[in-house]
Amino acid sequence: MIIDSHSHAWPLWPYQPPVPDDAHRGKIEQLLNEMDLNGVDQAMLVCAQIERNPRNNAYIAQQVARYPTRLHQIVDHDSEWSSTYNQPGSAARLQAMIDQWPIKGFTHYLSPNDDGAWLYSDEGQAVFKIAEQYNLIVSISTLTHHQPAIRRAAEMFPTVPILIHHMGWVKVDEPAPREGLQQVLASAKLPNIYLKFSGFAYATRTNWDYPYTDTHELFRAEYEHFGADRLCWGSDYPVVRFFMTYRQSLEAFRRHCTFIPEHDHAKILGGNLEKLLNAVTAPTISKE
Repeated sequence: MIIDSHSHAWPLWPYQPPVPDDAHRGKIEQLLNEMDLNGVDQAMLVCAQIERNPRNNAYIAQQVARYPTRLHQIVDHDSEWSSTYNQPGSAARLQAMIDQWPIKGFTHYLSPNDDGAWLYSDEGQAVFKIAEQYNLIVSISTLTHHQPAIRRAAEMFPTVPILIHHMGWVKVDEPAPREGLQQVLASAKLPNIYLKFSGFAYATRTNWDYPYTDTHELFRAEYEHFGADRLCWGSDYPVVRFFMTYRQSLEAFRRHCTFIPEHDHAKILGGNLEKLLNAVTAPTISKE
């Protein structure tokens, strides 16, 4: 079983520069085609209600209804680009989405301009209590300076799985003593914090230089600290097309990260995430 832990889909392409296939490049059919071609069984869709796609949550809910055995929805919840970021009523907004759509968790993109303290504020705790109630997956986009806040939330809610995007956004060119990397490694002491094994091009110095061997020193350290039981491979499709193909996003881990023994591959490619998805107890029928 291979499950992509980090993919997206949009009816309109949200990024610049413009692309000639604007209304097709981000569609769910493109992702499913890549999955079929490369032997990927399921994908966890991380919603992002970004430019030109303010109803991405609803769009993904529709696609999950069409392909319920292939796709899992992680709703965009009060992310940094939204008018509701750090605003009161966050828990009620999350509950409303649980009541409406068959979600497996929520994603929250933290602003680079704050320290993430909202996560353990009264509002944040109310949100995590709902995640705890339904065994939801919490998928967090966080820079390295947010790690102390992530750890505090993880300590307060030890049964809630927190999946950090793109290996915690560590950088190859971070100068010694690599404080950002050390912050991510420190989070390994919390057993409910996971890393998404994705984002090679974000960590490297040269984002076109597949297979990104310069990232391996960082990713090896993270593997050694978190272990195979708390890593989940992800493609970041279709954004990854800026840098490499879907197949290359898979092989950058499977073939080229030789420091990870092959007997750990099944866990990272889907076994770990399958357990988390199966644990979710939120309703599974859309009310739309």
